[in-house]
Amino acid sequence: MYPLLFRLVLSRLDPERAHHLAVPVIRLLGVPPFSWAARRLTSPDAASRTEALGLVFDSPFGVAAGFDKDVKMVRGLRALGFGHVEVGTVTALSQPGNPRPRLFRLVPDRAVVNRMGFNNAGAEAAAARLQRLRRRRIRPVIGVNIGKSRVVEVAEATADYVRSTRLLAPLADYLVVNVSSPNTPGLRGLQAVETLRPLLEAVRDAAGATPLLVKIAPDLDDDDVQAVARLAVELGLSGLIATNTTVSREGLRTPGPIVAAAGDGGLSGAPLKLRAMAVLRLVREAVPADFVVISAGGVETASDVGERLAAGATLVQGYTAFLYRGPLWARQINRALARR
Repeated sequence: MYPLLFRLVLSRLDPERAHHLAVPVIRLLGVPPFSWAARRLTSPDAASRTEALGLVFDSPFGVAAGFDKDVKMVRGLRALGFGHVEVGTVTALSQPGNPRPRLFRLVPDRAVVNRMGFNNAGAEAAAARLQRLRRRRIRPVIGVNIGKSRVVEVAEATADYVRSTRLLAPLADYLVVNVSSPNTPGLRGLQAVETLRPLLEAVRDAAGATPLLVKIAPDLDDDDVQAVARLAVELGLSGLIATNTTVSREGLRTPGPIVAAAGDGGLSGAPLKLRAMAVLRLVREAVPADFVVISAGGVETASDVGERLAAGATLVQGYTAFLYRGPLWARQINRALARR
């Protein structure tokens, strides 16, 4: 039913507008009695519980950062069956993001191009919502993904990340340093080990006991992937997320004029699958067996999730396929994982 709805209705809407229309529906699903009814359909099997980062996840499959930028849908996403929700990217300062349109579907590729630009209400607003969520007895594991405020110069990035960390780390189950979005000028340059080291050291010290991870791009070359992974281990981080979106447009099925019209931005979805798997294997080769690695990029099915887990992922995240497969996506994956 959802594929038909997508083809006849949702695919005709501007993607960002479609997302905003979904927000109140997902929020409503997080409120009793709707949440009780939803969980009866979507609750992961007890055998799917996963321990990582000193936490217990209902399922190894969760929502990647970018879907719930402002901490508004956490309870509803749990009701849909996701084992964790990574909110953000949150910046220290509130910002509107890049001009619209900034989100584009590449339907033949089951992919999306986005240049959202970290649009969010800022760390203080996110902290207030997280504080309310932490009072709830029932909630999913909540990760918080932080990035650089656009108006802050790259040279001042460390202080900007630390400001967000001090506000958000005490309220997060885990914290992620995002230095890999292609949509904030200069941000990806922070992935170079010589610039990344002092940034991660400062955030680690500010985060205290909150588990800290770093998220990397798929566009790093293989040697740099492993260098960042080894740095994360050396600095005592709790884990690494591989990967963010890509700037590559290779091998797409979507007609060239449509791809060109979408313009710059990060590509996510099915075309990222092979590189995301390759990066996962590179990271796993470079880190100890107990180091947490979260795999994201090109995840669509339970088979994809199972392959990532078999390749060494501790947890798996998805986002883009949610847009194409609909609200029962996590349920479908959880049911298939239980059957395995």
